[in-house]
Amino acid sequence: MAIKRVYFFGGGKAEGHGGMKDILGGKGAGLAEMTNLRVPVPPGFTIGTEVCNLFYKNRGKIPADVNREIAAHLARLERGAGKKFGDAKNPLLVSVRSGARFSMPGMMDTILNLGLNDRTVQGLGKKTRNDRFAYDSYRRFLMMFSDVVLGIDKEHFEDLFEQKKFERGVADDLDMAAEDLKDVCGKFKSLVKARTRKEFPQDPKVQFELARDAVFKSWNNERARYYRRANNIPDDIGTAVNVQAMVFGNMGNDCATGVGFTRNPSTGGKEFYGEYLINAQGEDVVAGIRTPHQIKDLKKQMPGVFDQLVKITARLEKHFKEVQDFEFTVESGKLYMLQTRAGKRTAAAAVKIAVDMVKEKLISKEEAVMRIEPQTIEQLLHPVIDPHAKVEVIAKGLPASPGAATGSVVFRADRAVEVASTGKAVILVRKETSPDDIHGMDVARGILTARGGMTSHAAVVARQMGKTCVVGCEVIEVDEATRRFAVGGRMVGEGDFLTLNGSTGEVILGEVPLIAPKMTGSFGTLMSWADSFRKLKVRANADTRRDARTAREFGAQGIGLCRTEHMFFAEDRIQTMREMILSRTREEREKALEKLLPMQREDFKGLYREMKGYPVTIRLLDPPLHEFLPRREDLMVEVTKLELIRADRSIIEEKKRLLERVEELHEINPMLGLRGCRLGIVYPEISRMQVRAIFEAACEVVREGIRAQVEVMVPLVGMVREMKAQKDLIDQTATETMKRHKKKIPYSVGTMIELPRAALTADEIAREADFFSFGTNDLTQTVFGFSRDDSGKFIQHYMSLSELCTRCGEKLGKDLSCATCKVKVARRPENILDFDVFASLDQTGVGQMIKMGMEKGKSVKPNLKVGICGEHGGDPRSVEFCHRMGLEYVSCSPYRVPIARLAAARAVLGEKAEEKAASGRKKKK
Repeated sequence: MAIKRVYFFGGGKAEGHGGMKDILGGKGAGLAEMTNLRVPVPPGFTIGTEVCNLFYKNRGKIPADVNREIAAHLARLERGAGKKFGDAKNPLLVSVRSGARFSMPGMMDTILNLGLNDRTVQGLGKKTRNDRFAYDSYRRFLMMFSDVVLGIDKEHFEDLFEQKKFERGVADDLDMAAEDLKDVCGKFKSLVKARTRKEFPQDPKVQFELARDAVFKSWNNERARYYRRANNIPDDIGTAVNVQAMVFGNMGNDCATGVGFTRNPSTGGKEFYGEYLINAQGEDVVAGIRTPHQIKDLKKQMPGVFDQLVKITARLEKHFKEVQDFEFTVESGKLYMLQTRAGKRTAAAAVKIAVDMVKEKLISKEEAVMRIEPQTIEQLLHPVIDPHAKVEVIAKGLPASPGAATGSVVFRADRAVEVASTGKAVILVRKETSPDDIHGMDVARGILTARGGMTSHAAVVARQMGKTCVVGCEVIEVDEATRRFAVGGRMVGEGDFLTLNGSTGEVILGEVPLIAPKMTGSFGTLMSWADSFRKLKVRANADTRRDARTAREFGAQGIGLCRTEHMFFAEDRIQTMREMILSRTREEREKALEKLLPMQREDFKGLYREMKGYPVTIRLLDPPLHEFLPRREDLMVEVTKLELIRADRSIIEEKKRLLERVEELHEINPMLGLRGCRLGIVYPEISRMQVRAIFEAACEVVREGIRAQVEVMVPLVGMVREMKAQKDLIDQTATETMKRHKKKIPYSVGTMIELPRAALTADEIAREADFFSFGTNDLTQTVFGFSRDDSGKFIQHYMSLSELCTRCGEKLGKDLSCATCKVKVARRPENILDFDVFASLDQTGVGQMIKMGMEKGKSVKPNLKVGICGEHGGDPRSVEFCHRMGLEYVSCSPYRVPIARLAAARAVLGEKAEEKAASGRKKKK
């Protein structure tokens, strides 16, 4: 039996249905379902998505058996329409449109009015007694076909059309007469001949084959590939091609075309929403060639059509139980539906619509939760750029922290504080940030760095603070000395205004208006449903009381990571911290630590008070000590300058002593040097002070009537003896502190698993640990051997190799040809990485480390609590993995807590759906 690959629809019956999106694509499935519902749909057929894959496997050719099947369906369409393809008296014209399983609006190609040539255009004019309409359709076809199939930019045709309008002294397309349009068609054909050295193809069957193949090729055009990457759509599912008899909205004033939604896609309001044009074709509405009318005005101009459209679309929404995005055409007063699909909408609208549909008993709470993509709700948590604003994008980096920010440019953290203190909004621009910049980052509205990746310092801290951030923008050349940066031949200096779009990575020149997203009651309702379904707990990475408060407001169930080092960078503490580091003896260090103790104690009290009994995981000091000191290179320059100007000798000697200590602490590879638990073992007084502060704070808040759930985390453990050494110190200090305060507080001591050896020996470490928290940032770094701060230089390259020539590295053309090498590659190269492993967890490698570490740990201690606290804790794909692995919690930056909550719920519901589907398959067998 031959495999069916082409599916007919028409006459109230279709060979497919709405559940066949994998085969028919979204558009084809919608057309089939509408046909079966006896909605007025022009007849046609859908060439399935599998043919797209066959087309690429067959080096751009359709197999002969599929060609025969397509020809049979074309003949069937001719019979159904009562017209003949290429007939000079009664020509059949068709549209050829793409349609993948997932909606990709505008990403692939469409051709309308196919079948017109110099003979059929005359026949169409005679049959309709409307030469103007016939030549208007022909000029549209010539331009669209030449652009999509022949590769001649449509701007050349638009220029010719505008010239003709100028000659005729008319402003509106509708004022062009039949003879004018006929002349334009002649000019269009001359342009094609001049550009291709060939006549415009006149055989409709040749036109059809070329158009069909062009639509398949558009699956791999640059914008389609980019869209798929941005929306995590697989490359191998292919697009269907929909061939449909044309109906015309441009035959006169009793004709129209329009697009609409069954609900407002911006607000979610239950209102009929859309636009239309009289005497036009669909592209006119979308392209903005003419100003369209609001769809409610159609009631005045075509009341019968409007009422029918409202009834049909309401029926479609009820049938699909989803907001419908529809296209329609009115030909000579008769309504035809050309498309229906799930409507794209803002996050605010999506949430409201989902909750409203539950109230209307159209869908269940489970379906409502599954309809909201976790990433989209970032829009609800940050300011966004006004969609109506005109913007000038001057560069693009990595979208490290979402939202939008606008302000005047500054290049130093101190300057950011200075400018912000006057009430001005600032954007901090750096080559890269360091912990020293924390105060500047804190006051900045947004952060832009030329270097770094998605888990670089700037990215991690910005997400935690809820700051808009763009990192790894390597096209900008930052000159911090002259306080300016260069990009694309222009200079942006301190005080100039800049706007950052942290959701797209765009850097925009000037001050752009922002709008505050509205947190609606529907959002709280949806999140309460999500919480009732999920198993994973969601905590937050928070270092300050403000962060902790934000985390609780977003529904965090505790703090999964408090980075204590961030507390030492405040202006009133950094000098004391440096005093401790510069100390030569333990006694001197302890003296400095005594000054830091009350500061740390107050910090921890603030966290306990905000968490009100939820767990607070406090990580002991982790980074190398040199990070708290001035940069070695800066100090060397400063000493040289002081000597040149013959400054006070005591000042020079003090700077030299500081430089000497910095030299002593300098490490070739500090990320693998004296840091983490090694610091606490070499300098136990540091750990002792921190543990005292942790438990003194706990004792004091317990006295206030607040429950403190204390978890002390030891960083960078690779050997069980390291863990034991630090645990013994923690237990001893905790016992002494609680005894002194006459309080007994339950606590646990665990470790951050961030080294491969820790995962490999997790069964040994678990004997000394009460919990494991996988630090996926460093674990990814050590498993891959990638520096998370430098990998941005090549990770993007690894993710875009499929776009590049393997010989010279230049971008490939649409047809896989390289303009530099003058060759065409046989098949598209493979990417080395499909995604940024610092943004989404590598489940194959790093994931196996997590699985192994958890299994080994629980084999020794079944009740061992296990979670993750890297930035992956806020990534939906990584959250789903954590659910599958059976982790107890994930921890992420406060502004990603709602995303993790929703992702955790969807992981449970997705698992149940898969189990149900598997059960159904089993029963069928």
